[in-house]
Amino acid sequence: MDVLTDNLDDFAAGLWVTTRLVGAAFLVAVVLGTLVAALRVSESRPLRSVGGLYVETFRNVPLLVLLFITFPGLRRGGVDINAWTAGIIALGLYTSAYVAEVLRSGVAAVSQGQREAGLSLGFGQVAVLRRIVLPQAFRTVIGPLGSITIAMIKNSAIVGASIVALDDILKEARVVNSATFQTTEAFFWAAVCYLLLTLTATAAFRGLEARYAIRR
Repeated sequence: MDVLTDNLDDFAAGLWVTTRLVGAAFLVAVVLGTLVAALRVSESRPLRSVGGLYVETFRNVPLLVLLFITFPGLRRGGVDINAWTAGIIALGLYTSAYVAEVLRSGVAAVSQGQREAGLSLGFGQVAVLRRIVLPQAFRTVIGPLGSITIAMIKNSAIVGASIVALDDILKEARVVNSATFQTTEAFFWAAVCYLLLTLTATAAFRGLEARYAIRR
C-alpha cells in the first residue's frame, strides 16, 4: 500500500490546519510581542517590570502546560473556548515572549541619536518608538524572527498531540498509522510535511532579509 497516495487528502488537510494554526499564532505573537517589547524599553520602571514579568512567565512555562490552562482550564472556569482558539492562544502567548526579547534586542541596536532626533522634532516617546525605532528594529531582527517561526512550526506538533488535539499534520499521521499500521511511512510523510513548511518559512524570511534587513 502506498501510504502517501492512499492518504494524500489526509496529509494535505493536516498541512493546511498546521499552516493556519502557525499563521494565526504568529500574528498573536507579533502583536503581543511588540507590545511587551515596548514595555521592556519604556522609560517607566513599573512598565519595564511588567514587561519583564510577562517574558519570564511565558518563556518559562512549558507550552503543554499553557495548553492545559487555555483549554480544559478555561472551560472549567466557565469560559466557552474551542480547541482551535485555545491552540492559537497558547502557541501565540508562548511565542510572544521570545518575539518580545528579539524585538528588544532590535530596539537596542537603533542608535540613541535617532531617538533624540525624533524627540527634537517634537515627537513624543510613544511616537518615536512607533515611527522611528520599531520599524528599524523589525528590519534588524528579520533573521531571528524567521528562526522563531520555524520553532513555532515544530512546536505546533505539541498542540496536535495534546488534549487540544487539532487535526494537524501529526494527528493525521497518527490516524493514518492506526489505519494502516505502517508507522515508518506515516511519520516519514508527516516529517516531509513539516519540512515543507519550515523550508518555505526559511525561504520567505531570507527573501525579506535580503530586501529589507539593515546591514550594519
